[in-house]
Amino acid sequence: MKSKKSRILAAVLAAAMVSVAFAACDNSSTESGAASAGGETTASTSTEGGATGHVYYLNFKPEQAEQFEDIAAAYTEATGVQVDVQTAASGTYEQTLRSEMAKSDAPTIFICNGPVGYKTWGSYCADLTDTDIAKHLTDDSLALKDGDKIVGVPLAVEGYGIIYNQAIMDKYFALDGAVVSSMDEINNFNTLKEVVEDMTAKKDQIGIQGVFASTSLKTGEDWRWQTHLANVPITFELEENNTDIAAGVPEITFKYADEYKNLFDLYLNNSTTEPAMLGSKSVGDSTGEFALGQCAMMQNGNWVWSDISNTDGNVVQAEDIKFLPLYMGHEGEENQGLCIGTENFACINSKASAEDQQASIDFLNWLYTGDGTDNVTKSPTEGGLGFIAPYDTFEGKAPDDPLAQQVSEWQDKDGIETVPWDFTCFPSQTFKDEFGADLLRYAQGQLDWDTLVQNVVNNWKTEAAATATSSEDAA
Repeated sequence: MKSKKSRILAAVLAAAMVSVAFAACDNSSTESGAASAGGETTASTSTEGGATGHVYYLNFKPEQAEQFEDIAAAYTEATGVQVDVQTAASGTYEQTLRSEMAKSDAPTIFICNGPVGYKTWGSYCADLTDTDIAKHLTDDSLALKDGDKIVGVPLAVEGYGIIYNQAIMDKYFALDGAVVSSMDEINNFNTLKEVVEDMTAKKDQIGIQGVFASTSLKTGEDWRWQTHLANVPITFELEENNTDIAAGVPEITFKYADEYKNLFDLYLNNSTTEPAMLGSKSVGDSTGEFALGQCAMMQNGNWVWSDISNTDGNVVQAEDIKFLPLYMGHEGEENQGLCIGTENFACINSKASAEDQQASIDFLNWLYTGDGTDNVTKSPTEGGLGFIAPYDTFEGKAPDDPLAQQVSEWQDKDGIETVPWDFTCFPSQTFKDEFGADLLRYAQGQLDWDTLVQNVVNNWKTEAAATATSSEDAA
């Protein structure tokens, strides 16, 4: 396998090296990311110097809707420039973006998730090459590019894996006959499976309802499995084939489907909820179960700490929340790290007025290179975003939330290979939605695994071809 640095660089280069420009209206889908209902906030209008302009940010991270609204209000108070923030509901970012872009007051800042998203929205992405925010990137390969032109800038570098509560694990380790005595011994799937199944057998002694939180498979709430979990086996397949994902991935074999099944089955069979009931479970349900101490583990990313810490009755202490990689049974996974990367590129709507485009650039500059930087790294519980920001203006600044710190620690571990975010090459939202629907049917015993695997392979090929055709039509 590749080194830690080369693997993460490969992922960001793939998102950066897009050399085509496409029109956008009726083409492929972008990643909807995490989702739930959000809101809108409006501030006042002209700058202290008399300049006018309006900023409308269409946010795709519902878990940070309130923080973005507060930041917008702070910017307005400081500059007098109106900033509107609207957050798309669960699983609807692409749908919402299409709808909002068709309006006369369309978003001036929107999110594009790499090569696939750019095929749809390329003609709406202004050139950001000479902006302050682009110039302060720690590595310009982190940007979304069209050739040498920067057309999108990352909001953050993030990481995900299996989140666990050390306090609950310590209860297990203290039991007679515990399979291991510390988390340091869990560095592969076989050991993880032994521990999890032993904890399930002893869950009453530990005081939990299940080892894992509910495997949320409700429509629009399944992104942790059809995108994030799937990233690991797909990444290994693409790397093994030396695939240039920036050029597009027309088909896959899902070679490591069995490894995916290993971990997915472990979730299903050792969670707080019976598999047949998972179609009604949301990410929020899982988060609540973890926060209330009903389970020891859940799969999610560093962005979820604010939701955990703000849950009424939360029992998880900051010093006890930690990460474990997504071990599935891959050869050499003892050296595997977290999945770390970027997919959320902020783009400026080139169809907006020059005045609104500049106002939007000024807002991003303020947030990432100016007086607003504290809002980026400050904890969500304090009104900030808690982002790990890849800009040199954040030297000496780091998020104070424990999961973001865990991501940084895993990045810096010697001999550990970060798994890049290759899911930006997944062919469409339709592919992911169909994958998620099949996972629910499998969990409920309505679909056998071999058929699911064949559906993934066939649907990838179909959607990749459809995306390529629609992009050619739009060019």
